[in-house]
Amino acid sequence: MKKTLYVFSSGELSRKDNTLFFETEEGRRFIPVEDTGEIMIFGELTVNKKLLEFLSIKEIVLHFFNYHGYYMGSFYPREHLNSGFMTLRQAEHYLDEERRLIIAKEFVRGAARNIRQVLKYYHGREKDVARQLNAIENLIAPIDECKDISTLMALEGNIRDHYYHAFDEIVGNPDFIFQERTRRPPKNYLNTLISFGNSLMYTICLSEIYKTHLDPRIGYLHSTNFRRFTLNLDLAEIFKPIIVDRLIFSLLGKKMITKESFDRVTEGIMMKEKARKCFVENLDEKLKTTIKHRDIGRPVSYRRLIRLELYKMEKHLMGEKEYQAFVARW
Repeated sequence: MKKTLYVFSSGELSRKDNTLFFETEEGRRFIPVEDTGEIMIFGELTVNKKLLEFLSIKEIVLHFFNYHGYYMGSFYPREHLNSGFMTLRQAEHYLDEERRLIIAKEFVRGAARNIRQVLKYYHGREKDVARQLNAIENLIAPIDECKDISTLMALEGNIRDHYYHAFDEIVGNPDFIFQERTRRPPKNYLNTLISFGNSLMYTICLSEIYKTHLDPRIGYLHSTNFRRFTLNLDLAEIFKPIIVDRLIFSLLGKKMITKESFDRVTEGIMMKEKARKCFVENLDEKLKTTIKHRDIGRPVSYRRLIRLELYKMEKHLMGEKEYQAFVARW
């Protein structure tokens, strides 16, 4: 499995013969390209055309985040696996409202069931989330009844509202009160963590899509429009509860991130660099963690689960096997 490189320092990323080196005021660091799959840039970085050509040849994706840790964009190399046949299948399923709705419903169903699993986990550890758990249980069946994407999106939003209102009970820390979901800028510490984690999840899903025949510009739950990528947003819905949210609860529970991990700035609240490093290091470890896959019968990493989800999508689009979203059992 190729590694993710996280760059927080500012400097220049360059090509040196058949490898990369990152030069900062502290010195020069060589980066082996053969085991690097993606690079996430949080610092100020200088690059040149020679470097981008090399990254394209080596099929390494660059993701850029701004000063506050928000995703800004990607250098998405020429798709080496891009398939005209698969792109046509994706477009056909998007343009046919009935077929689009089938896929979109499965993304929401998978997300809802994984949200339910998270709540069941904490309910079993004597967290008072029964009310939210019951509300979400009652909203899963109506997914089948949705007749259009807007109704489905509204239902998905309702499910997440109930879910987020369980966060205060799960976290149990007055410094990290949820209040309401706020984004750019997040209005409190917990929302800042959620936004940062979700942003990372979107980029990870994008990198995994790059390794398949799928086109990230054609999503189903999120409308395909002038936005650059949408399929990664769809895919992330399934994995955010069991990867990002569980990680946030763990980091807060172990006091690895506290209210001192944030700065208040003009634009809102931002994580300090040390906290961002802590988050990505633990996320990276989480993605490497293996579970026994009930269909394959052998251990696979969380990161591999994301790729397997995309392979299932490909089979659905080709008419080989109906897509069913991954649902955790723990």
